[in-house]
Amino acid sequence: MLRLSDLALPLDHPPEALEAAIATRLGILPGEIESVTTVRRGNDARKKSAIKLIYTLDVALTNEAEVLARHAGDPHVRPTPDTTYQHPVHAPEGWSGERPVVIGAGPCGLLAALILAQMGLRPIIIERGKAVRERTKDTWGLWRQGVLDAESNAQFGEGGAGTFSDGKLYSRIKDPRHLGRKVLTEFVKAGAPEDILTEAHPHVGTFRLVTMVISIRETIESLGGEYRFGTRVEDFEVETDADGERHLSGLHLSDGSVLAARHVIMAVGHSARDTFHRLHDRGIFMEAKPFAIGVRIEHPQGWIDTARFGPCAGNPILGAASYALSHKSQNGRTVYSFCMCPGGRVVAATSEEGRVVTNGMSQYSRAEFNANSALVVDIDPTRDYPGGPLAGIAFQRHWESLAFTAGGSDYKAPGQKVSDLLAGRASSGDFGAVVPSYQPGVKLTDLSLCLPDYVIESLREALPVFGRQIRGYDHPDVVMTGVEARTSSPVRITRGADLQSLNTRGLYPAGEGAGYAGGILSAAVDGIRVAEALGQVLVSA
Repeated sequence: MLRLSDLALPLDHPPEALEAAIATRLGILPGEIESVTTVRRGNDARKKSAIKLIYTLDVALTNEAEVLARHAGDPHVRPTPDTTYQHPVHAPEGWSGERPVVIGAGPCGLLAALILAQMGLRPIIIERGKAVRERTKDTWGLWRQGVLDAESNAQFGEGGAGTFSDGKLYSRIKDPRHLGRKVLTEFVKAGAPEDILTEAHPHVGTFRLVTMVISIRETIESLGGEYRFGTRVEDFEVETDADGERHLSGLHLSDGSVLAARHVIMAVGHSARDTFHRLHDRGIFMEAKPFAIGVRIEHPQGWIDTARFGPCAGNPILGAASYALSHKSQNGRTVYSFCMCPGGRVVAATSEEGRVVTNGMSQYSRAEFNANSALVVDIDPTRDYPGGPLAGIAFQRHWESLAFTAGGSDYKAPGQKVSDLLAGRASSGDFGAVVPSYQPGVKLTDLSLCLPDYVIESLREALPVFGRQIRGYDHPDVVMTGVEARTSSPVRITRGADLQSLNTRGLYPAGEGAGYAGGILSAAVDGIRVAEALGQVLVSA
């Protein structure tokens, strides 16, 4: 079988046009095609009046070797790669060795635990939050009633922060072993729609993620894994051997028990600030890393569809349009869109009392009225929050606390219209053409009360630029809500080539919280890699 990539066809092409285009591209007769499997389908909307679908296909031919030889050197015609996943090791039957521990049940911890379980290693999964259905009720409690549960919310609980997001399942990470395919395959087994295996920008949405997380948990438990919900790791026991080497030996849990643990995957997500502090107290090596801060910006989805797709807006094949924007401002900062959620809503995502954090979410249908995206400005520890590995946490907390106050100190988010931000005045009165979706609600005010001056300055410069790229982007009534402060982890728990902590054996920092991923798919892939490394250590012990 050969893989044919970058094959373009018109948006509304008939089904039979696909094989005809394959035959023309390869210089063969249609009768020489035995089967066609779609590997990936995206679109090219640069010319709105003639949008094209772009295919990657696996094609079985009667004369495959001859065709491959004829197209030697063509990067778009090559043998189909083997994407079958193989576990690197498997515990022997009846294995009774030390059980590995996974801290955190987000995308990284979930896939790490699944791989460990599939290798026969019966992991213990410790999650400070609740099981996903209970957690969902608590999260809605903040959104609808303004009541925060600091241990069960949009950040903490089974499924991690990605559960209350758009459920995007694509990434720009290098993936030579096709581990992303393993992630998507497991998600489909757990109930995700099969089109995530073929769409160029797959997503699943919150409601489907909930049922998938439950299914994967049931699989892990059927393979001998054990979940402990509502259990927070309070402290870490670190011992030093005769050679001066530090190694993990145990975990102090919030129920008062101590769990002997010498092999632990740390997949806590980017908001486990108390855990980062405790790790730092115990001398675990970490360093501050860059992230970004800004707002959530909302537009009617129809505006974005028309701007991106022109007369083809509304075509069901294209679905709700998304965008990606970037601008280098004169002050040296980059302003960019991030985590764009078509047809979704802005959600309350704080995990600490007295702070306001925004994020974006949408369902699989992407059918809600507004589009939203983070619009953020890059920041750097050497310039913006010097003072040690944990300075970024203090930086985030500072602006999140100011956002809480600016919003009225009741978990409403501070908001401002684009026209007012550009003019340097506070917003007040009624909303115009854009009604924000954030719950418990938005208080119109001045976002300069809760964002650094250089962020406001950068946004003012970038908004008109983006308005020239997407018609209506800087419409006077467009609403921005703040603050988007948790774009990624403010720390990196640095690890070595063996994927263990640089100075503490047995601790495997992983995923977004450790600074090694950014999104559901990349976090899940990192979870697989770390689980494989740990599995090989345990089986060879």
